[in-house]
Amino acid sequence: MSHDYEEFIMKIKRKSGIDLSLYKEAQMKRRLTSLYEKKGYTSFKDYYQAMSTEQALFQEFLDRMTINVSEFYRNGKRWEVLEQKILPKLLDKNPRIKIWSAACSTGEEPYTLAMILSNFLPLQSISILATDIDENVIARAKLGIYPERSLQEVPENMKRKYFTADGDFYKVSDDIKKAVTFKKHNLLAEPFDTQFDLIVCRNVLIYFTEEAKNLLYKKFSDALKTDGIFFVGSTEQIFNPSHYNFDTEDTFFYRKK
Repeated sequence: MSHDYEEFIMKIKRKSGIDLSLYKEAQMKRRLTSLYEKKGYTSFKDYYQAMSTEQALFQEFLDRMTINVSEFYRNGKRWEVLEQKILPKLLDKNPRIKIWSAACSTGEEPYTLAMILSNFLPLQSISILATDIDENVIARAKLGIYPERSLQEVPENMKRKYFTADGDFYKVSDDIKKAVTFKKHNLLAEPFDTQFDLIVCRNVLIYFTEEAKNLLYKKFSDALKTDGIFFVGSTEQIFNPSHYNFDTEDTFFYRKK
């Protein structure tokens, strides 16, 4: 590894928590070299120097570095069902509900949950656990900086209330950030916490084998309280919910029996 790149890796880790050495070196180096050359820099050193004074350059680097397909309020209709139908029932039973956003990627999902919950509860009494296996996406989530395209579905009032525009990017407010705790966690290999009222795991299970899915549905079911809700993505309908002790509460929402 060249000294220039090595130094760059160290500085980026200090600045953002993101560890570039976890990515395939040749590919990442190629991607970043073409990025800085396009901007007119000749070395990683110059590029980093410019990044440390120019916020927009740093944000563009973050955006290019991870392929981010996640969005706030992705499949908006389902979030409406959560807000209008699912949450009121859960909060009726217990205002301090325990929530887990599993495989949370770069944080859009748990932050969306916090925003929706803020319609019911003061933010300081909301606490959401968000986990992912990838340390780099967790570091990105904690930074809370997103390109404009991630916010397409965010209701206007939420955008005004909880985001600050910075060039083409948006920063999530500290109040929303404080409502979410991020941790590294491997769904397949590690045990789950228990007694959750709501578990959200969307657009992830499609990547697992049938065997792994089967195991995960069992683990998620065991992690929920009776009457707790499991919320899955729009391509992830469970065809035999009773097999995992679930009843269908609504499309893509399952209630633990």
